[in-house]
Amino acid sequence: MYSLYFTAALAILPTIILAAPHNISCPATPSPLPKEASFDVVSTLPDPFLYLDGKTRVKTKEEWFACRQPEIMHFLEEYQYGYYPDHSLETVTATRSGKTVNVVVAVGSTKATIAATVNLPTGASASSPVPVVISIGGMDNAAYLAKGIAVVTFDYSAVASDSNSKTGSFWTVYKGRDVGTLLAWAWGFHRVLDGLIIAAPEIDSKRVGVTGCSRLGKAALAAGLFDQRITVTMPMSSGVQGLGPYRYHALSGQDETLENSKSGAPWWSDSTLGTFVNNSERLPYDAHTIAAAIAPRALIIDQGRSDPYTNSKGTAIVVYPAVKLVYDFVGLNGTTLGAGQPKSQIGMALRDGGHCDNSGYSNVLPFVQEVFFGTATTRNYDDLTPWTAMTTAYPWSTSIPS
Repeated sequence: MYSLYFTAALAILPTIILAAPHNISCPATPSPLPKEASFDVVSTLPDPFLYLDGKTRVKTKEEWFACRQPEIMHFLEEYQYGYYPDHSLETVTATRSGKTVNVVVAVGSTKATIAATVNLPTGASASSPVPVVISIGGMDNAAYLAKGIAVVTFDYSAVASDSNSKTGSFWTVYKGRDVGTLLAWAWGFHRVLDGLIIAAPEIDSKRVGVTGCSRLGKAALAAGLFDQRITVTMPMSSGVQGLGPYRYHALSGQDETLENSKSGAPWWSDSTLGTFVNNSERLPYDAHTIAAAIAPRALIIDQGRSDPYTNSKGTAIVVYPAVKLVYDFVGLNGTTLGAGQPKSQIGMALRDGGHCDNSGYSNVLPFVQEVFFGTATTRNYDDLTPWTAMTTAYPWSTSIPS
């Protein structure tokens, strides 16, 4: 079973306890988890409120967090990402020289290092710490620094190669695991955050964003999914294995599918996802389910309307409105948007332009400012123009638990 980690400087704080409160009885999750052939073909988005037993549905918000969200995390590890390492077995230390933070992760006698670069806005100090966006693959640093947000980068390819070679710091300490590169990169985000907590007091570790674009947007989504310290998850042009739907995959751009993504880069996910090739409609989840497991923490989705590579329309009219129903159901659950009154914890940031345009970062910035500072924005992050939501893709919307 997965854990959502809260690590601190040189010490491991307790992991979230996944047991349900005494007054909530969770349906039993099948053990072992079912194989691909055991699932029915479902052509619409699977009901996120329906447990894996196929007969029991979530009834309350409390039950979602106590039972269904942990079940989703469990089967996402099994069917897509691979199992997240036990962080309690790791020792994390960090040193800093100028803008460079060197994070050392030790598991037993085996050690690996991740180097991160810290870019601080004017005025950041230990007495006045600032929020941070941890980014891989490059972004519009200047736009964020100008708004008082630090930007921290690290070399994702040194954490795990974008290939089947299984080289990099993750594989140094976790050699031989059936884990996708997306999870390995997510682990890199988390260990960098550990290093910032230890060695960068100018960073406010309670206001943290993660981002990347394309395959790195898939990794940022995984990073937000597996660590509740992430305040806002910012996947950019992420496509299949990100927030592009496995079903409804041919609505715009090239026909990005489970089949061609597993053929082109099988190392992104674990081996189990490959058993669903040519049978993606048997998956007991879709991209909306992945996103729903992040709720109620903030999620802002960037897509270019003219993106030739990812299915922007599918993300906008199928995935986004479906997961927003879950966000609306669970509410804020004690989470607040910065210092102001919360408006929404989820948004769809459509823009003109194509794949991984740098303008995407300014496109989502007002939403991020609202999360970090409570700064109200007039931007409508629920606007799907020129498209409209495809309500037929999620027929369960008429029976949302009350």
